[in-house]
Amino acid sequence: MSFNHTDKVAFITGSGAGIGRSTAQRLAAEGASIVVADLDVDGAAETVRLIEADGGTAMAVACNVCDRATIAAARDAALERFGRIDYLVNNAGIVTMHSLDELSEEDWDRVVDVNLKGPFLVTQELNEAIAAGGGGAIVNLSTVEASVVVSSQGFCQVHYNASKGGIPNLTKALAVELGRKKIRVNCVAPGPIATDFVSIDEITSDEAMDFMSQRLVIPRVGQPADIAAAISFLLSDEASWITGVQLPVDGGWLTR
Repeated sequence: MSFNHTDKVAFITGSGAGIGRSTAQRLAAEGASIVVADLDVDGAAETVRLIEADGGTAMAVACNVCDRATIAAARDAALERFGRIDYLVNNAGIVTMHSLDELSEEDWDRVVDVNLKGPFLVTQELNEAIAAGGGGAIVNLSTVEASVVVSSQGFCQVHYNASKGGIPNLTKALAVELGRKKIRVNCVAPGPIATDFVSIDEITSDEAMDFMSQRLVIPRVGQPADIAAAISFLLSDEASWITGVQLPVDGGWLTR
């Protein structure tokens, strides 16, 4: 199934790799012009190259989601190039692998800043531009770990759970506040996805699959394209009466 994003402009954070890149490629293939926003400018440039090689339109902008000035500069560059912004995908995210006793205050702050404060800052800086074009849609990236704790090694990442646990309620609050501007806000909660966010070899190993099979109803690791499809739907007019929800795309992880 394909959705129509012709003449739309999508600003996607963290789109230099992984889910963000897959989302950028999918939306471009469906007619949108893409603003590839990433701290990794080389990764962003590669995403643009891939999109253009397939006949799409994209631009790369340097963007640190923790730095309001770089967000504003990226927004202004997008408006100068395309004249509008219709969609925002708050995809940028990080994790560090530390138990509670090993977790430093610096790592706590860094993960919470990127994963929770980042979507707030980017939305605050871009929502007026989206409204100016008549409204649009925002999709935030959550995770199944916003709802349940995953502890395959006897410890979890409390800073990651805390940061992502805030996304569903941030999404609801933004949906209420931005509804008057004709902006819908939803979030997607991925299950285990084969990206470099966590080592692909690790997540697809026999040991990992044995652990995940206790939760997965669909017995495979997810792919970035699975998440991109859900994001494309929530951005599209096919979802025009959906706002404030979290959509799990998790192979059934949250059903058990």
